[in-house]
Amino acid sequence: MTRTMKPTHSIEIKELLKFADRKFKSERGTFLFQEGMLAEELYIIISGKIQISKITSDGRELSLRICGENDICGELTLFTDNPRYLLSAMVLEEGEIVAIKKDIIESEIFQNSKLAFEFMKWMSDHFRKTQTKFRDLVLNGKRGALFSTLIRMSNSYGVQKGNEILIDLPLTNQELANFCGTSRESTNRILSELKKDNIISVKKGKISILDLQYLKNEIDCENCSAIYCSIE
Repeated sequence: MTRTMKPTHSIEIKELLKFADRKFKSERGTFLFQEGMLAEELYIIISGKIQISKITSDGRELSLRICGENDICGELTLFTDNPRYLLSAMVLEEGEIVAIKKDIIESEIFQNSKLAFEFMKWMSDHFRKTQTKFRDLVLNGKRGALFSTLIRMSNSYGVQKGNEILIDLPLTNQELANFCGTSRESTNRILSELKKDNIISVKKGKISILDLQYLKNEIDCENCSAIYCSIE
């Protein structure tokens, strides 16, 4: 049983950790920050998982990515006046978090050209991931959005078990729906159809993909690199 290798960004985490202001334990269900709060820190995930999401104008939640080990969140507030968090970060799985003051990171980026280059490269990759995700959500409809999300999750958390790919991440149907920008009812219906057609199976709250190629064919998958086609 092997896990799909997780792509990592180029920023030297050890370099950033030198500027840590504090380290703390994260508890499931709590928030690192919420949309609209004054932004004073960036966060590095040492362990655990953090869900980044946006609340739409009609009150629905759209989950954008899951941050895990060595990931950074809160970065969208850099180099802005009167910065406020644009998204919310909720703890999915408890762990350890390191906080770094925003002004310290900005000062170091100005002085350290290597760090500045790596940070720019990472941000570019991050924006490309977001762009491809929104492309799939907008162009492929409800079914396509779910298929795309399952493919991305298999790249990020997939464990090959024989001819199946286990998505080793327990999610409720509502949480899955939030990643697709659809309702829980629509997600339930599509998942039921996929199970009936033996495209997926669900055991103990985890989804296994039985026919990945079917999902790819249905959305005309371009077979992008897993660096960009991921949920992270």
